[in-house]
Amino acid sequence: MSAKWIDEAAERIVAALKLIGEIRAGAEAEARAAIARALDALDLVTREEFEVTRALLEKTRKELAELERRVAALEDTHAEG
Repeated sequence: MSAKWIDEAAERIVAALKLIGEIRAGAEAEARAAIARALDALDLVTREEFEVTRALLEKTRKELAELERRVAALEDTHAEG
């Protein structure tokens, strides 16, 4: 094997590796874009939005329980009277 043949083989390998890297980068960008589109289509909420909604629901449940207690007390008062 000549040094020229080794140099040419090395250049081809380097070119192929560079091309593979470019293909990989392009595929990665396409995959990220596809995932982003899919997630956008799912209409997901952020963790912060979820926590705010959960806190609001908890507050509403407590208020409902208090109102139910008050209505029951009024019904008891009305039934006695």
